[in-house]
Amino acid sequence: MAKTIGNPASWVAQAFAGTGRHLSENAAALGGTDTGAVELREITLGDLREALRRGAEDFAAFRTDVLAICLIYPFVGLALVWLSFSTKQLPLIFPLVAGFALIGPLAAVGFYELSRRREKGLPAGWGDAFRFLSGPALGPVLVLGGYLLSLFVAWLVIAHWIWRLTLGPEPAVSVAAFLGDVFFTPAGWAMIVIGCGVGFVLAAAVLAMSLVSFPMLIDRNVGIPVAVATSLAVARKNPRTVAAWGLIVAAALVAGSIPALLGLAIVLPLLGHATWHLYRRAVSPPGG
Repeated sequence: MAKTIGNPASWVAQAFAGTGRHLSENAAALGGTDTGAVELREITLGDLREALRRGAEDFAAFRTDVLAICLIYPFVGLALVWLSFSTKQLPLIFPLVAGFALIGPLAAVGFYELSRRREKGLPAGWGDAFRFLSGPALGPVLVLGGYLLSLFVAWLVIAHWIWRLTLGPEPAVSVAAFLGDVFFTPAGWAMIVIGCGVGFVLAAAVLAMSLVSFPMLIDRNVGIPVAVATSLAVARKNPRTVAAWGLIVAAALVAGSIPALLGLAIVLPLLGHATWHLYRRAVSPPGG
């Protein structure tokens, strides 16, 4: 039978088509079956640089910016179209963009899988990014991803209430008027300070619980409790290094959001691949 060239959309559809029969299996996998000891390593700023370097190598090997464009920008486009209909949605633009850091670990799951396969010398193409959909990682990834999505929604609700208590509740008459109120009024500065404070707390919590949990779920069938506990332990063991990684991620996402979120096609895959290698440096493999 002749083979045809597929595309990311068809690969995703094929991957999801085979997930139904695995859902019951994955329900039992939430607790994991891998009971091997988890050994943590100390990580340094040098490890961050090495993770980024190796992540860049994976990015160059896979050209996952193309995959990111196909998966991310249809949703980004819909969001921007929705926001453009009315100035009533202006206060949500920044929370939407900033909140991407809360769901970034979930969005990068496919890149972890590609880096894992390349590291092990397994066949690795764009379609292989979704192989976890037919394995034991599916259930834990969906549950933990659902938790991150709930935090993202909670952040949007909180951001809306912060706006109502400061600049609201009347909508801005124009973009220029809204920006003027944000940057040149006491209420606007109050919104910035309170919003950034709340956002920082949420982002720090997500960083600590997801730093290595998603890569670990892709790598080993340890279940959600062990994966999250390991991620928190890595953060406690290496607070300064993890904080530095958080700053790198935040700066990269800000840079990738300018202009019009176009840079996310490079930033998200690069950070995803680098996170896999950071996980490898922070958590010893079984028997390692």
